[in-house]
Amino acid sequence: MKLKLDIMIEEEQQRMTMELEKYLKSLSMPKRLQESTMYSVNAGGKRLRPLLMKLAAKGLNGNEERVYPAALALEMVHTYSLIHDDLPAMDDDMYRRGQLTNHKQFDEATAILAGDGLLTNSFHVITSNSQYTDEEKVFLIHRLSKASGLEGMVAGQLMDMEAEDKQVAIEELENIHLLKTGMLLTYALEIGAYLAGASTEIISKITELGKYVGLIFQIQDDILDVIGDQELLGKTVGSDMENNKTTYPSLLGLDGAIEHKNRYVKKAKGIIESVHLKETELDLIIDYLSNRKY
Repeated sequence: MKLKLDIMIEEEQQRMTMELEKYLKSLSMPKRLQESTMYSVNAGGKRLRPLLMKLAAKGLNGNEERVYPAALALEMVHTYSLIHDDLPAMDDDMYRRGQLTNHKQFDEATAILAGDGLLTNSFHVITSNSQYTDEEKVFLIHRLSKASGLEGMVAGQLMDMEAEDKQVAIEELENIHLLKTGMLLTYALEIGAYLAGASTEIISKITELGKYVGLIFQIQDDILDVIGDQELLGKTVGSDMENNKTTYPSLLGLDGAIEHKNRYVKKAKGIIESVHLKETELDLIIDYLSNRKY
């Protein structure tokens, strides 16, 4: 089963990269801007958000092919956020996924514009797609703008920056990650359920699942910064400690962080069971995220 899951993840990574390349190549833009956007799109990544959207739709008996335009838009927003997070004014990172960050490979202004373009065109992907009804387009954009904007990911990024060089309580740390990381993961699952035609009650439960998935993902990220393999991660291990960032291991200790993560895994599994998705691929992906090595 693990091998099957690994194959599925790899296939979805390839599919989403192909969809991203196809869309970006279809646009008329300056060569340098296209090179910059393609550079970050081709940097790899788990394509976790599109995968979660597809698995939610599939598990709830929806047409999984219908999620791809929304998943493409979501991955464009995610890629923009990584480009901007790496900028000197933010995290000032040299490498992302084992290669130079966008602003190091090109320049700061080009990187900013590449991120701006990916964000803006994410809405174009949704509005220009003929398979969504007008009502669906409005819902998809409404939820995506909220998840990625001033009440979502952007707010979480600012709070994360403000928390640097000081100790924050676990409640504040979790609020930061629910916004910065969790909102886009939640969007992925919510929209997968919505496009599958699930009931309001089911969509609400799947949306709650997204919050737990976001926390599981972030806690494991913090754990890997302590005990991860630098070659697998494609980034420096121990950077959080060097940057004096509050993490789950710094607050709870390594064993405490693992225990804290496992409590959220249990809550996530409870929701999975309540919506009759036990032993589906969406169920298995929870274990994958909790035990991932990169």
